[in-house]
Amino acid sequence: MYKFIAFGLFVSTTLLISGCSDNEVGDISLGMFTTEDIKLNILKDDIVSGVTCHIASIEADLSFSDPSDSSISCRQTGEITPDMIAQIDKSKSGDVVFKKSKSIFFKTMKIRRILDAENQTLMYVSYSTKETSGSFKHSLSTVPLWGTKAYVEPVPAQ
Repeated sequence: MYKFIAFGLFVSTTLLISGCSDNEVGDISLGMFTTEDIKLNILKDDIVSGVTCHIASIEADLSFSDPSDSSISCRQTGEITPDMIAQIDKSKSGDVVFKKSKSIFFKTMKIRRILDAENQTLMYVSYSTKETSGSFKHSLSTVPLWGTKAYVEPVPAQ
């Protein structure tokens, strides 16, 4: 009996916490006969503060696992400086700048920032860490450094 009460409290608390996200800017119901909604969240890059991303993902209120689908769109919304670019991971795998649990079964949505130095572009990839229906769901958005203080003029080939 106590296990059922504890489980009910856990589910209720999880629902309340997930509904109180401070970065949620929109909530779209998918209909009267579903518990799934499209949640629209904002992500401000902690290091490259001149970039803002908007993420849309499905969340199911009465499910232990949210769908893996998500989309991301990032834009320059402020200054991007050489100091900011100097602080980021420049490896091919980049930095994880955001992660959110999508299931009690180890599924996570992550946002990773990768610098394409050759093309002077920041790439933000939204992806799920668990395979769904034979594929890993992902979405990509890019922010060019052209026109910012961080842009480095290419050296002409000789």
